[in-house]
Amino acid sequence: MDKSEKMALSLSGMLLVLFFGAIMYAAVVEDIQVPTCITDMEPFTSDTLFQSGPETYELQMVARMWAFQPSTVRLPVGSTVDMYLTSQDITHGFMIENKNVNLMAVPGAVNYIQVTFDEPGEYFFACHEFCGAAHHTMSGRIIIEEEGVAGNQMGALQ
Repeated sequence: MDKSEKMALSLSGMLLVLFFGAIMYAAVVEDIQVPTCITDMEPFTSDTLFQSGPETYELQMVARMWAFQPSTVRLPVGSTVDMYLTSQDITHGFMIENKNVNLMAVPGAVNYIQVTFDEPGEYFFACHEFCGAAHHTMSGRIIIEEEGVAGNQMGALQ
């Protein structure tokens, strides 16, 4: 084996160990969540938001040409949301600005991720997969409010 081949193999092996270490660090230390495809849940046809615990909510979102339902969600600061996403027509993308959330909405499938909103503010979401002529209208927002601000509207869909 040539000296340059040995060096290339050694460098490749070190990079593999480095990349594997970075993935393990992200999974264990940073507790990064990986989106999951739910196989034992039938795709739903309407949006739903309900409180499932003291600071936890379940949100079922539906993507369809050319909107997400719901388009606006109001939650209190500190909320942890179990998000379920499906599509009724074609493949759509879903990302939340300033959050590590990136899902695909696939017809006949349900995708899941859990996200916590620790900071108050507006978190915009949009479709990132070109889905047709009115693709630019597929957006919405999640409004995270301090406890006393919204009163009875906490956990509300619009």
